[in-house]
Amino acid sequence: MKRQKETLGSIVEINVYGLYYCYAQILAHGNLAFFDYRSKGHIETLSILNNCNLLFIICVYKDIITQGYWLKVGKLPIREDFQVLPMRFIYHKFDKLQFELYDPNTGEDRPSTKEECRGLERCAVWDKHHIEDRLRDYYNGVPCIWLKEDYEIFED
Repeated sequence: MKRQKETLGSIVEINVYGLYYCYAQILAHGNLAFFDYRSKGHIETLSILNNCNLLFIICVYKDIITQGYWLKVGKLPIREDFQVLPMRFIYHKFDKLQFELYDPNTGEDRPSTKEECRGLERCAVWDKHHIEDRLRDYYNGVPCIWLKEDYEIFED
């Protein structure tokens, strides 16, 4: 593993269980934007990612980058649609106030409804293997085990 800095705009390469490579861009506040792109070999031209759809933007543990688990392979300007981080939801299973909206840009949260939270990512920090599982499951067309509770919360 190679130590590296967490540099905004950098592209990291994710080896998904030796099956293929996926790519994400480092954003503000520990967030990464994961592109809907995979390849059997290393990406040849990073500019391909400029036209890729977004899979999700989530927060990851800093050491995934700084300890070199996912290597930086270059840098691109951060796309306009990634400049403002999307809202997240917080779910309190055993509380009357069950839902909150969290703004990762400001760190503020406020009470919310289930409907306002539908379709948002849960406020969480993801680890390396959880994200790799999620990418693998997405490309295999199966539900991700790490999102099971989220599916159940919104299954009506």
